[in-house]
Amino acid sequence: ACIFNTYIPRMNPKDGRVISTIIIQALNNETVTVCGDGMQTRSFCYVDDLIGGFIRLMSADDNFTGPVNLGNPEEFSIKELTDTILELTKSKSNIDYFPLPADDPARRRPDIELAKSVLNWVPKISLRQGLEMTIPYFQKN
Repeated sequence: ACIFNTYIPRMNPKDGRVISTIIIQALNNETVTVCGDGMQTRSFCYVDDLIGGFIRLMSADDNFTGPVNLGNPEEFSIKELTDTILELTKSKSNIDYFPLPADDPARRRPDIELAKSVLNWVPKISLRQGLEMTIPYFQKN
């Protein structure tokens, strides 16, 4: 399986992932750092959906060997992600924009058509729902 941008409440706050980084900055009312203009898009898959995909993959016919993409194909700009996290955390953080690394893609989105057709799998948890389940972990820790 090819995994795309999965997030979980127990992520390491210092792992450098965009979701954990923005949540920590927002909760601490620090300036949120965004590369580029924030219009680059990413897709984020909550861990429960990913595990559901793995279960379907393990239950698949023995003749199916993949590879298969597991991720949420719904795209969000980094600006939308940041705004949602700032709203959910009730943060007073400002946003600072930094130059986008030259090798950073403008768009990253999995094609899950094979997972849909062979595994009968699609993610069900929206980004907002996943963030609502993730942010409380960081608030407590």
